[in-house]
Amino acid sequence: MLNRRTILAAMPLAQLLAATPAAAETFEGFVAGVKAEARRHGIRQTTLDRAFAGVRVNRKVIELDRHQPEFTLTWEQYRSRIVSAARIARGRALYARHRTLLGEITQRYGVPPGPIMGIWGLESNFGESSGGYNVIEALATLSWDGRRAAFFRSELMDALRILDHGDIPPSRMVGSYAGAMGQPQFMPDSFLKFAVDFAGTGRRDIWGNTADVFASVANYLAKSGWSDRLPWGAPARLPQGFDPSLAGRTKGRTIADWARLGVVPEGASLPPASRAAVILPGGAQGEAFLACDPNVLAIRRYNPSDFYCISVGLIGDGITA
Repeated sequence: MLNRRTILAAMPLAQLLAATPAAAETFEGFVAGVKAEARRHGIRQTTLDRAFAGVRVNRKVIELDRHQPEFTLTWEQYRSRIVSAARIARGRALYARHRTLLGEITQRYGVPPGPIMGIWGLESNFGESSGGYNVIEALATLSWDGRRAAFFRSELMDALRILDHGDIPPSRMVGSYAGAMGQPQFMPDSFLKFAVDFAGTGRRDIWGNTADVFASVANYLAKSGWSDRLPWGAPARLPQGFDPSLAGRTKGRTIADWARLGVVPEGASLPPASRAAVILPGGAQGEAFLACDPNVLAIRRYNPSDFYCISVGLIGDGITA
């Protein structure tokens, strides 16, 4: 039976483009409008010429954006795939190599190596999988296509600002199909807010400079509220008969209050006056964690998923133990 997805997959590119919501405006006309807007914001014509050289509608980007896979992993499935022994072993080797650098970054930003390594490992497998899409082409395609046009056009303009600043040449500005860039997978807006030139090269290079990658992640967490007095959290031991309705990200209590209810952190010492929430990612019968406020909230700004936040913590702890 033919459905819209089958028809789109079978269409020649020209027909596919004519079927998009943006059909009233050609891609060439759209790019001309972006260039005009960019020039009004002070972006140089030479930057625009280089950025858009060879750029065209990327059919694969549209397909991925419209037909993202619809499946849900359980916590146990996610944990086994993401918090793997192989990932932690690779992270330990890299931590040993970069320990001095990470110490310098911790001293400047107040963020320990654990969450930096955890995010690096999750976002790009420690720099091995940063994505291979031309960021300008991907963002131009998505902003022209129209599903989230305003968001992607704003990100496209930010990407052009990054190129105009000289942080990266267009040929190296690669990322995911949705425009997340480099080893920490920053969207262009996040790059402009948080990326730093820790190496002192005059460029913020989150694609190839490890010092800039680490420092940019640390700066992101620091500016998102990370407290250097606390870890991300810890596995927790619950009392028999624990009421699962007490769990949840918005139901924080002090560690002292949790202790009175029989909830005890394992493997970490948490200050009695600090606040944390009990998280049960696999449900009432599964693992339990105490997630510290504000540090888990800082990780959530990176990715608003409890699975992600806990995995960052567990990977980081495994690497730096």
